[in-house]
Amino acid sequence: MYAAADPSGADAAIFGVQSTESGPKILATGLSDERKAAIEALLPAMGVSGSAGSITAIPGAEGDPAKVLMLTGVGKELNAEAVRRATGVATRTAAGTAKVAVMMPIDDPELIQAVAEGASLGAYSFNRYKTQGARDPVSEIVIVTQGNEDAVNKAAVLAKHVKAARDLANIPGADLYPETMVDRVNEAVAGLNGVQVEVWDEKRMEAEGMGGIVAVGKGSTRPPRLIKVTYNPAESRGHVSIVGKGITFDTGGISLKPSAGMWEMKGDMSGSATALHAVLAAAELGIPTRMTAWMCMAENMPDGGAMRNGDVLKFYNGKTAEVWNTDAEGRLVLADGLSIATTENPDLLIDVATLTGAQVAALGSRTAGLMGDKKAVDAVQAASTATGEPFHFMPFPEEMFADMVSNTADYRNIGAVSNGGMQKGGIFLSHFAGDAGNWAHLDVAGPALNSGGPWGFTSAEGTGFAMRTLVKVAEQLNA
Repeated sequence: MYAAADPSGADAAIFGVQSTESGPKILATGLSDERKAAIEALLPAMGVSGSAGSITAIPGAEGDPAKVLMLTGVGKELNAEAVRRATGVATRTAAGTAKVAVMMPIDDPELIQAVAEGASLGAYSFNRYKTQGARDPVSEIVIVTQGNEDAVNKAAVLAKHVKAARDLANIPGADLYPETMVDRVNEAVAGLNGVQVEVWDEKRMEAEGMGGIVAVGKGSTRPPRLIKVTYNPAESRGHVSIVGKGITFDTGGISLKPSAGMWEMKGDMSGSATALHAVLAAAELGIPTRMTAWMCMAENMPDGGAMRNGDVLKFYNGKTAEVWNTDAEGRLVLADGLSIATTENPDLLIDVATLTGAQVAALGSRTAGLMGDKKAVDAVQAASTATGEPFHFMPFPEEMFADMVSNTADYRNIGAVSNGGMQKGGIFLSHFAGDAGNWAHLDVAGPALNSGGPWGFTSAEGTGFAMRTLVKVAEQLNA
């Protein structure tokens, strides 16, 4: 994807259609006023209203910039999220096309970046395992604009890393597991200046007291790993540490999940993929903020060596927890990741995880749960406003803390009362986030794994949700 002043060679041109009180209005460059008026006059009869998510293709005429004109609805409000979704719908619909040109009369750099992000993110498919029937995404996207090359280039970097995070979430567990994730991390960081990788194997983690990650990985023949990826620019204005849940396949362990839908659990490592690519995107963009990803990788499987219900685990910070449910394993690996991350005293400490089904039940599949300390919560909310990725703040009611206390250990990993599961997951993690008042918990179970069809610029299955927000957090820190 790139910016250019003209759409030469494009197979399709993408224009916006806005819904107004006087009828649908075309948002287009490269068309004469007469041609725009002629098309607008036909739109009501064609059922084109400009509603968000709608898409219509019409043949181009002589003098038009392409043989096919794609009219994508932006809705009533012309804002960053509206154009991001609209261009995503268009490029996804144009799959199989070699080159498309996005031609909207937008000069604001923020809106141009959103246009470009949506266009690139919509041009995504995960076809590597298909042998037939696959349509490749659009291979070349030109954003027709003048003087906004930096905005388009930034969008291209962000979209590249969101799509890389999607790829990781979509790879089957037979091919992506803790050891092969190490290989993929090393491949991803190659050529990036200022980025370093450190890996803990199961023996080192056991020696250093990381009882959570070790216990979760015990039931698998594929041992766990802790992967630390650090971007440390020469002149840093602060440090953001991101701890990502990295369960490469989650059967639930001894507390076995139902078989229906278990295939989705190949994506239970989405948090670690998001953490990784947030750091790498920041490095590629040259953001002057130190960033660290702690990727807590394990496969949660049942066998004779697996952790059992009732086991007591000791974590890196010395605290203990009783396992009441082996399917609440994400918080066990994150407990170690958060504990070791606090030793570096970051300015902001954020964990990101597909943690609870309760998040989906409470907030649905498109809005993530946000919990934690005010400083970090405010930073995430400010970044979320800029990126359009929705988070809803959830408080920690005082009475819920007692439900997470064990008679045998310091805590238990689920409550005795089933309600409030999203907050109780966050409450458990709060005991491992230190006392600096700088921690936020992102429960992205719904928006990170899209079990429905694609919409807007959002793909089916792995979505890469929260990566752009985490990069924006780093960008805004002490800016």
